[in-house]
Amino acid sequence: MTLLNTSRTRRRRLGIGAAAAGLLAALLTAAPAGATPDPGDSPAAPKSVSKSEAAEARKAIERGEIPAPDEVVHSANIEHLANIPKDALPGLNTDIAFQGKYAFAGNYDGFRIYDISNPKAPRTVSQVLCPGSQNDVSVSGNLLFLSTDSSRSDNSCNSTTQPATEKSSWEGMKVFDISDKANPKYVSAVETACGSHTHTLVPKKRNVYIYVSSYSPNATFPDCQPPHDGISVIKVPRKAPQKAAVVNFPVLFPGEGPDGGGNPGGPTNPGVSKTTGCHDITVLPSEDLAAGACMGDGILFSIKDPENPRVIDQVQDNENFAFWHSATFNQKADKVVFTDELGGGSGATCNEATGPERGANGIYDIKGKGDKRKLVFKSYFKIPRHQADTENCVAHNGSLIPVKGKDLMVQAWYQGGVSVWDFTNSNKPKEIGYFERGPLTTDKITTAGSWSAYYYNGRIYSNDIAKGLDVLKINDKRTDPGQRVRLDELNVQTQPDYFD
Repeated sequence: MTLLNTSRTRRRRLGIGAAAAGLLAALLTAAPAGATPDPGDSPAAPKSVSKSEAAEARKAIERGEIPAPDEVVHSANIEHLANIPKDALPGLNTDIAFQGKYAFAGNYDGFRIYDISNPKAPRTVSQVLCPGSQNDVSVSGNLLFLSTDSSRSDNSCNSTTQPATEKSSWEGMKVFDISDKANPKYVSAVETACGSHTHTLVPKKRNVYIYVSSYSPNATFPDCQPPHDGISVIKVPRKAPQKAAVVNFPVLFPGEGPDGGGNPGGPTNPGVSKTTGCHDITVLPSEDLAAGACMGDGILFSIKDPENPRVIDQVQDNENFAFWHSATFNQKADKVVFTDELGGGSGATCNEATGPERGANGIYDIKGKGDKRKLVFKSYFKIPRHQADTENCVAHNGSLIPVKGKDLMVQAWYQGGVSVWDFTNSNKPKEIGYFERGPLTTDKITTAGSWSAYYYNGRIYSNDIAKGLDVLKINDKRTDPGQRVRLDELNVQTQPDYFD
């Protein structure tokens, strides 16, 4: 293990003084109707499709095989309780975190806080304009953490996009004080190597540790050059969050050669992403265990020492997995569900041509004990409903539904909607409920659909990229016991022990 050598990173403006923080707080509160989001963090332009693909999408609607544009359909055991459209933040909606009666929803232009005490009528408490894709969000106590993985002119919420090659460019983690939900205050920022695409909290009594996942998508980022084969570990003192700092950069893929020890990708493994970092990490603090989805690799590691996580197993799937995206443990910690984000979230991969084993979930059993634990592949799961060639659809973010003796999960599939499925039998997973809309467009692929779908205190909350927050209820004897489980806080990538 080696400490992060700060000389490797670009020199950037990091500090924010008390006066600047106060000014930012004044600018960020409530709904900034007159604020201007940064077009540099807007989603990619819609992708063209062939005339035949567009025609087939329209015919499929006419035949009743898929819903019409914006038409809502769902299984009989799902209720659609509410939808709250996007408001002051026009960017892509992203991840969600929960605390008490509040939901915190990320957006490429900032984040939004909802009062969800009445799930049938969520109410906006505040919206914070702070552009910087993709604004992955999590909360712990009075602190909120926000990821920035796009090149910014500085670390403020008034920053603008700029080329990654600029020496002053900034990427990393931002910290907010949310003790007053109607008036979040920007507290500090921490620069990290290669930015922060996603992050995961390892909360302790006095400190919150943050595992920062980032990777090198191309060769234009000076501090993302291979081998970018580790994660940044940030330590945030709860009573002094302004002192947050990187305390380690553990290498997860040691090995020979310029690319380290991760999956080399093509041409050795065509179609598989070369591992140049991790996309997402999920921790199970009750078991001192973590699972990492790291582009071309899935890993299992120990977090007994949170500043020094240690890999204990590493697997690859060069036949069907293109991009290891995220991970979810079951409650017994004897299984992990890894997702494959084939097409990067912007491709139409839930069609018949792609098939049931690509762009899917991979279910792995965990065998053995301690440092001898191994990941053993069992099966794939993909939604059984084909989507149009104009709908971006692939496995994405989800969470457990807490039912003792069962392995149940709710999951986002972009324009494939929200799926509720059962993987109690690792070899025979099956869908037991769903919710979706028809394609946003029928002549091109426009990025839309459910980014994250999570179960929290008896309801499902889905942050739809284009349509806003959806609240669902599932009425099913298999999932009903989960409605009795109540949490004070939920960051899905920091999995709780629901039954301790």
